[in-house]
This record gives sequence, structure tokens and C-alpha cells, in this order.
Amino acid sequence: MKDNTRVTAHSRQRGLTLVELLVAITILAFIAVLGWRGLDSIVRTRVTLTSNLEQTRGMQLTFAQLQSDCAHLAEAAMFPNRIPVLIEKNRLKLVRTVFTDNLPARLQVVTYQVRDGVLTRRESDESRDLNELDNLWTGITSSSSTDVRLLENVASIDMRLWIKDGWRSGVETLAPPPPTPANSPTPLRAKVVPPTGLEFSLRLNGHDNKLLKLFLLGAV
Repeated sequence: MKDNTRVTAHSRQRGLTLVELLVAITILAFIAVLGWRGLDSIVRTRVTLTSNLEQTRGMQLTFAQLQSDCAHLAEAAMFPNRIPVLIEKNRLKLVRTVFTDNLPARLQVVTYQVRDGVLTRRESDESRDLNELDNLWTGITSSSSTDVRLLENVASIDMRLWIKDGWRSGVETLAPPPPTPANSPTPLRAKVVPPTGLEFSLRLNGHDNKLLKLFLLGAV
């Protein structure tokens, strides 16, 4: 009698059957897939948020720097009979005043440009020599000038200048200089009406809407 009882108890303590094991593995696999998808979604969301935060930070720094450059646009007294700002396709060029302690005010040429989807800023050496500034303006930049990457994933930038009583494109602000007399030591330049405002719109890749900002040119 005791032997039969032991056999019955032993038979009840058997392991899992193959079907039960397959069902358990299936349930665990299903839970693992759900967990992996949830984790993947969290990682993707985190990457997207980080990218958006970096992009927002880059735009804030870009507009802060541009606002500073526009506020210190060269005055006519320091840059006479010359165009202090020029807008072209995907490029903005301006001359700004630089103030340094214990030194007289100087000027430098600053260029914003979009190239290969990256918005960069370049500044020339500082100078008070108008002839040197003319060379810097026409593209003969100092070897020490380097491009600073401000913002990536930029599709395009569009700009207009406020002159007198309306917005105008860069081409409309360029008045042709008068003919230079043969005995003139320096070329004559056309007098231009200085712009007082800049409309700057920026469009990122993958976005239909543009981000528009307005800046005052020169000290207020």
C-alpha cells in the first residue's frame, strides 16, 4: 500500500510537457517582442527629441549672433559711400563695427552662407583701412578666417532689406557706380540709401514652413 502511494505521488510530480513548454516559450517571446518594440520606440523618440533640441538651440544661437551683427552695422561715417549690407541667394554679407577695450572702433566683414545644407558664419580680420575692407568685401579674405558652423539641415535662407518705405531684394539695392575719371586716384562709388531693417527667413529640410525673423540694422 505504501509503495502504491509513493508511485502515485511521484507520477504527479512530473515536469512540463512539450506542448506546455512551447506555449510558455511563445508567451515569453511575445512579451519580449512587445518590450523590444516599446524600448525601440523610446529610443527613437529620445533621438528625435535630442535632434530637435539641438536644432532649436542652433537656431537660437544663429539669430542671437545675427541680431548682434545687425545692431552693429557699420555707420556711413565709418564706411562712406559704400554698401554696408548685401543679400544674395543663400548668402548675407555685411560690415559691422567691432569695439574693443582701449582700442578705436574697427570694422570687419561678416558673411552668412548656406552650403551643402549647413549655415555658416565667417568674419574677416578687423581693420580701419577702407582699401583693405574693400578687398575683404570683394572676397579677398584673410587666411585666418574660418567658417563657423551655426546650423545644419538648412534648405535655404531668403532675405529682404527695408529701404525707405518698403522691402526690397538685394539686387534692387545695388546702384551702379558712376564712371571713374581717368585722373581720379580712387574709384567713385554710388551713394546708396542705407537700409534700416532685415527680413530673414530660414527653411529647414523636411519642413514646408519657414521661420521668419526681423532685425533692425544699426544702433537704435
